[in-house]
Amino acid sequence: MDEFSNEGWVMKRNGWLRRDFNLGALSVALLGTLRLSSASAQQSVITSTGQGMEGEITSTGPHRRRGQPYPGQVPPPSSAPPPGTVPAATILVLGDSLSAEYGIPRGKGWVALLADKLQAERPDVRVVNASISGDTTAGGRARLPAMLDQVRPVQVVIELGGNDALRGLDLNSTQNNLEAMIQACRAVNARVVLVGMQIPPNYGPDYSAKFSVMFANLAKKYRTGHVPFFLKGIADAPDATAQFQPDRIHPKAEAHPRMLANVWPEIKKNL
Repeated sequence: MDEFSNEGWVMKRNGWLRRDFNLGALSVALLGTLRLSSASAQQSVITSTGQGMEGEITSTGPHRRRGQPYPGQVPPPSSAPPPGTVPAATILVLGDSLSAEYGIPRGKGWVALLADKLQAERPDVRVVNASISGDTTAGGRARLPAMLDQVRPVQVVIELGGNDALRGLDLNSTQNNLEAMIQACRAVNARVVLVGMQIPPNYGPDYSAKFSVMFANLAKKYRTGHVPFFLKGIADAPDATAQFQPDRIHPKAEAHPRMLANVWPEIKKNL
C-alpha cells in the first residue's frame, strides 16, 4: 500500500485501495471559496432565476404559465398561489460546495440533475438549492430558520459537516448544529435527509470514525433519511483521481450523476 503523500491519501479498506482528498489543498480551497451573508442569501432566494454564480441560491420547478411568477421567484409565505395552479411541493437543499456546482458548468451539478429528474417524474415538486461553498454546520444552522419560513419545504436535504471536519472543529459542536437543524425542520413538518460524509484519517482514526458515525447516529435518533457516504463510488473508486477536478477536491461534472444516484433513493422515499 502506498504511503501518505502530498498528492492525496490511500487507505486499505475491504480489500480495495482507496484514494481520497488532499487535506492541505482542500482546506486552502474551501477557506478561499465564495461565502454569502445570510441577508444576501435571503435575497437570492427571491430574485434568482436559476442561473448565476457558483454558490448562489437558486430555485427550479415546474414551467410557469402566463401570469405566474418565474420559478426562481419565491412568493411571500402569506401569498396565495395564482388562480388555476397547484402549489408545488418544495425540496430544500442546504449544502456546501459539493452541492453548489463548484468548478463545473451551471446545470451539471447533482441538484440540477435532481430538478430535471423531478420535472420528468414528479412535476409537482420543485427544488430550491440553498448551498454555499465553504459553508459549515454553524452557517447552515444560522440560515435555515429564514429559509424554512420563506420556502416552506416538505423535505430538507442537509449536506453539511465536511468543512467542519476539515477545519478540525469540535465534533460536539457539529453534532449540536446538525441536531438543531433537524429539530427545526421537524418543527415545521419537513422531512429530513441527512447526507453523510467520510474524511481521510489525517486527523486521527478516532476523529475520522466518530465523524462518520455521527450522521448515522443522528439519523437513527430522529428517524431521518440517511445517505451513509455522499461520494460512494467516486472517492472510493479504483480510478478516484479521474473522478475529481484538478484540485483533487471537487468531483467533476461527470461524477455528479453518481452523487444523485447516492441521494435519490432517500429523497424519493421521503417525498
